[in-house]
Amino acid sequence: MPRPALVACPLPARMGAIAGEDGVTFAVFSRHGERIDLCLFDETGEAEIARLPLPCRSGDIHHGLLPGAAPGLRYALRADGPWQPERGHRFDATKLLVDPYATRIDRPFRWDPRLAEHGTDTADLVPRGIVGGAQPEAARAPERAPAFIYELAVKSFTMRHTAVPERIRGTLAALCEPAVIDHIRGLGVSHVELMPVAAWMDERHLPSLGLANAWGYNPVNFFALDPRLAPDGAADLASLCATYAQAGIGIILDIVLNHTAESDEFGATISLRGLDNAVYYRHAMEDPGRLINDTGCGHTLALDRAPVVRMAMDALRHSRRLGVAGFRFDLGTVMGRSETGYSQDAPLFAAIGQDPDLSQAILIAEPWDIGPGGYRLGEFPAPFAEWNGRYRDDVRRFWRGDAGLAGAVATRLAGSADLFAARHRGPQASVNFIAAHDGFTLADLVSHASKHNEANGEGNRDGENENHSWNNGAEGPTGDPAILAARDRDRRALLATLFLSRGVPMLTAGDEFGRTQHGNNNAYCQDNAAFWLDWEGANRDLAAFVAELAMVRAEHPLLSASTFLTGAGNPLDARWLKPDGTPIADAEWDRLDAFGLLLNGNGKTLLIAVNRSRNDVALSLPDGPSQRWQRLLCSAMEGSDDVLPARSVSLFGRCAGREPSPP
Repeated sequence: MPRPALVACPLPARMGAIAGEDGVTFAVFSRHGERIDLCLFDETGEAEIARLPLPCRSGDIHHGLLPGAAPGLRYALRADGPWQPERGHRFDATKLLVDPYATRIDRPFRWDPRLAEHGTDTADLVPRGIVGGAQPEAARAPERAPAFIYELAVKSFTMRHTAVPERIRGTLAALCEPAVIDHIRGLGVSHVELMPVAAWMDERHLPSLGLANAWGYNPVNFFALDPRLAPDGAADLASLCATYAQAGIGIILDIVLNHTAESDEFGATISLRGLDNAVYYRHAMEDPGRLINDTGCGHTLALDRAPVVRMAMDALRHSRRLGVAGFRFDLGTVMGRSETGYSQDAPLFAAIGQDPDLSQAILIAEPWDIGPGGYRLGEFPAPFAEWNGRYRDDVRRFWRGDAGLAGAVATRLAGSADLFAARHRGPQASVNFIAAHDGFTLADLVSHASKHNEANGEGNRDGENENHSWNNGAEGPTGDPAILAARDRDRRALLATLFLSRGVPMLTAGDEFGRTQHGNNNAYCQDNAAFWLDWEGANRDLAAFVAELAMVRAEHPLLSASTFLTGAGNPLDARWLKPDGTPIADAEWDRLDAFGLLLNGNGKTLLIAVNRSRNDVALSLPDGPSQRWQRLLCSAMEGSDDVLPARSVSLFGRCAGREPSPP
């Protein structure tokens, strides 16, 4: 058998391994690397059959053509050269490296201390890339703004679903099962947001604790899907997007463009670090050997540098071709960072904004990181929407009973104009949520006054300490009927608040039927049956209530209007009222427990009425007795037109000229 050989070729238009008629071209960025070796493996991926230096260099791109090679070829890289030669630093050529542009890998990443040991060969530890063929194209759901986002983790969502065949549980294919789609569609979901599906690796402290990363927020590569979720690689995601498009549901990917699993200076060398640590990651200006840690994960991607911007853009375009409707960006403030701080004009924002396709995609930022000035809620450029952490905190604190919160909650209910209006962004810029993957579940929020993260093996030190939560009289599980009833009432009030607020509601999968993490508010490392969604124990009544909320929201566009309220017009588009029907004076907001928002528009009138007190409150519907009102919704499942039940949210619609019901 002739020995394979790389030959010179023109600079390829695309990075990575690209199959063509003449063979496979390889293109890899490394500014400081003097030599990049292509390592070829047999069809099992175990035996290395050749190690070939890429013969060409065009600027900082090392490239070459392997004649006769075809899709299915397994490969990896090694790099050598000086890095900070004045300090005696060189690349570690003993480390096998995954191509950052590999679109498929042959096995999951596994942490091993040898990945971090300089001078130790890691060929037996690192996955091999698999050369792909023509990229599968998939249909997208009709392009539309999100109306109801449903966040889910693929494995947790499907592992205990009895209608899913066991052989595919925990995979993207499981999400395509009819029973799963029926549940999601039945809730009224417009877009499913998948927690990270790109190939990831456990944080290095987890294996010794017997734990594993369950969420995927520790990626290695931004193109290849994790083979545990997608055994057939990109084809699995394309199939999912096409299947959901037929159901009228879009797929949003949660993408972690801020750090990788290579972590801090004691972490692994498996891809970007081995190819060009100095370029891919940000380093302190005064100490080029020290990594900047704005992510809390040990380092930060240098998304202000052209090669890194290109990699990010290529990864986003790759996913769009598979049918993805858009992206949620984890720790999104990193996207706007450079050596001078955060800017809306940062290179990656500019690149996305001018791209004819990506600029039209759904773009959602988590608007914070842990770096200096990292909380940037309301400061992302259009067309980005943002996770509204102020909404979460204000709504939680109001329903917990904190004083002086009625005005803040009114602002959130009306779409958070204080955060978005100044930059000419409407309520759709606010992704509203009360609970997400990170933090307490909705059920735990009203059942635990404190976090309980002992199972994470860190002495309950990890996770957020202030959750604005309450337990309704007992910490954790209880058999007391009164406490259980109070918790159920609070969940329904919180859900009603979410779906009656302007902005885009987001719900994490399972919160519609009472999922629990047993008081753990940082369950990223709990990949086990106790934390997977319990479908058999689901509260079907609560799920039906969520479906009703979504339906009511869809039937009444005033609730989801894309404009902010002005208090102007004839009739006025909005009036804030006390339960007795009189206007609220500015000085009265701080002491209110109950209030109403009267909405007018397009010939329709709605009244949202909120009562957080633990007593029923008499209600006088506005505009006189000649008007007829209909209660459209009550979170407490009780009450009449003249009473707001304790701990409840109601929605009324006015029907002009409606005759009273006969006796």
